[in-house]
Amino acid sequence: MTTEPKLKHYPVVESVIDLFAKWLQHRREIAACRCEAGEYARIASDLGVSPGELDELVRRGRHAADQLQGMMAALKLDTGKIARVEPLVLRDMKRVCAMCERKRRCDHELAAGTAAQHYDDYCANATTLASLVAES
Repeated sequence: MTTEPKLKHYPVVESVIDLFAKWLQHRREIAACRCEAGEYARIASDLGVSPGELDELVRRGRHAADQLQGMMAALKLDTGKIARVEPLVLRDMKRVCAMCERKRRCDHELAAGTAAQHYDDYCANATTLASLVAES
């Protein structure tokens, strides 16, 4: 009877490898988004952003505005209804969220369940969110 050797786990090394893999995947996604300058400018215009802003949004990745969903849930806003009634407002809020520099605080407040009480202290979408709450 042979026993297979036990594999050792190295959590720190594994997490570094995972981070590198995610970074590499993100770099590949950025490279795939490149097109001719005129087409890129048209895409940016269609989205209502400058080419520089579009570059930054692409660099930040597809999950850059994930906190918005959590914030809207914390404020008991119906994201589906807002998407149907005010699609441009929702798109702009996603852009603002994606560009936000206070993600760590937002993540902390969402995890602690205190986002609804404190969002106006740090959220770049606070005014719009407050208007949506007042309308609902």
